[in-house]
Amino acid sequence: MKQTMWVIRSEETADNEAIETLQAEAFGPGRFARTAFRVRENVPHRADLSFVGLSGECVAGSIRLTPIRIGEADALLLGPLTVSPEFKNRGLGKALMRTAMEAAAAAGDTVVLLVGDAPYYSPFGFQQVPPGRITLPGPVDPARLLVALLNDGDMPSGAVHGELGG
Repeated sequence: MKQTMWVIRSEETADNEAIETLQAEAFGPGRFARTAFRVRENVPHRADLSFVGLSGECVAGSIRLTPIRIGEADALLLGPLTVSPEFKNRGLGKALMRTAMEAAAAAGDTVVLLVGDAPYYSPFGFQQVPPGRITLPGPVDPARLLVALLNDGDMPSGAVHGELGG
């Protein structure tokens, strides 16, 4: 039986272990070498824009948004979006996406960047970044570099770096 109603709430510190387990399951040990993970390294995700999805008391999925800069523009890096294999294809990922994107828009943010599959993320307002417009500090398939503009935000350009990296 597919569950269609999820409890989505703000991430709490006590969720960290469950979230790390989900990420390890979904992305394996090689995740730390991926460009998006490296951009987020040593940059705390925004607590007001990070959520978990619960099945009962179990953390079944999570989503985080991390502050970054694209050139001189403030932006957010979405990810990882993670759903436990046990709960995949039941709408939890989409529910987490809607919650995070609505919260980012309500907070006044204007740009959300991610590396992912366009068919999945385009319903949330994501589009492929024009070639060469945004660069990351490592390899990324250009077809998977996606951006959503919120609150009439402008398309940024330049190199991506974690906010703490200056």
